Amino acid sequence: MLTAHELIGFMSPTLSAEILEYAFASDKELYKATLAAVAQVRKVRPVYLQRQPRVERHTTMLTTLARPSMEPAAGGLLRGWLLKKHTTLLKDFLDALGVPHKDGVVDDLPETMDDARLGSAVEAVLAKHPSEVVVVYLHAFYEMNEARWPKLKALLETDPRLQLGS
Repeated sequence: MLTAHELIGFMSPTLSAEILEYAFASDKELYKATLAAVAQVRKVRPVYLQRQPRVERHTTMLTTLARPSMEPAAGGLLRGWLLKKHTTLLKDFLDALGVPHKDGVVDDLPETMDDARLGSAVEAVLAKHPSEVVVVYLHAFYEMNEARWPKLKALLETDPRLQLGS
């Protein structure tokens, strides 16, 4: 399974740039927090990064976010982007699983999930949503939740459609 910093490192440059652009345009708090975390690791003040052209700044930010030490910031960025921009994907997946949620957010995931139901839920979201976004979501879902469903782990490890770069 891929952690948040690994997802940032392995996803397409187009998608990673889209995530930062989304945060920049639509979620200023998330963007500021991510920028501050990157600045701290790079041992510069956030204003130094802010003064760079946005494309250059985002390249620097993404390179930094792909480091293992940046897991909390990378995870926060991915969670914010998924919860705010891809709410429909989260709802579709959880609805297909029969898991109660509020706008894609779950208080308690079941410890187990029926393999057939999980498989059909994965198929449903792959058919309806951009595949790379689904891959990022499913890996993030597995890594960021305490419920470790063996079938989801097996799918993430073996299904070529659920691999980044495929």
